[in-house]
Amino acid sequence: MNHELKIIDAHSHLWLKQDTTWNGKVIRSMENGRSMFLGEEVQMVPPFMIDGKNSAEVFLSNMNYAQVSAAVVTQEFIDGIQNDYLQEVQARYPDRFLVCGMADYFNDGFAEEAQRLMDERGFRAIKIPAHRLMLDDRRVWMTSDEMMRMFHMMEDRGCIFSVDLADGDTNVAEMKEIIQECPRLKIAIGHFGMPTTEHWHEQIRLAQNDNVFIESGGITWLFNSEFYPFKGAIRAIREAIDICGIEKLMWGSDYPRTITAITYRMSYDFVLKSSELTDHEKQLFLGENARRFYGFQHLPTLPYIKNMSE
Repeated sequence: MNHELKIIDAHSHLWLKQDTTWNGKVIRSMENGRSMFLGEEVQMVPPFMIDGKNSAEVFLSNMNYAQVSAAVVTQEFIDGIQNDYLQEVQARYPDRFLVCGMADYFNDGFAEEAQRLMDERGFRAIKIPAHRLMLDDRRVWMTSDEMMRMFHMMEDRGCIFSVDLADGDTNVAEMKEIIQECPRLKIAIGHFGMPTTEHWHEQIRLAQNDNVFIESGGITWLFNSEFYPFKGAIRAIREAIDICGIEKLMWGSDYPRTITAITYRMSYDFVLKSSELTDHEKQLFLGENARRFYGFQHLPTLPYIKNMSE
């Protein structure tokens, strides 16, 4: 690997325990890396995480082995709101992680909650899993008065808006209104626009706006059926480059859920080994764009450690 390449993971997750509900259904950590997930038992994390804890220390061990210098830790309602733990992680490892706060958008007062996360607790990014705002009995719109008030506060404070959108163009009209209202708001759109769904290019086109970027968290999950080396994912990256330019695209792993199927290194190695991308494109996609967008400064250089089996 190029020793000048500093790799940054723009989409990961951490939690100490899953114990929550979403849309009236339970998500709860079990043994051996499994969880009860919306009525079904699933392998949520690798089976060696026997206690259900998805800790920063285990992730750092994976990052060090895979030579990933830093990571953005996002949030999801299916994991439960993790603000307390992530605030500790940020304080303990300030040069390795940038963590996203998340408010309870299903109840009034979330704008003030987000303000406290920024002003009192030091969160530099706020997450909305927009695909989870559509419930069986109602939908929370990102263009509501309270949402817009929150976005203006974030814009004024230079706080990053991290968002995962529903399939295709479901949330695109909302996003266009937010971008028009808050043109200085820095936005990172996750899951690479959901490239295995129809109309996914509409999400990528949002990155034609100055402060909107796209990150690839979960792309190996979306192309899991074809598996490594994920040629469909590489094609999606090339299509996105044609739409918004390589300077707007960032790599993300969606750790730890994606490493039930592959190793952490494999979640970016397919990009590094691809002949469809230039060395310059790889450098921007795997780290340089995220370094500039998120403001990482003191990135460690991590040595390659030979495997026992080599």
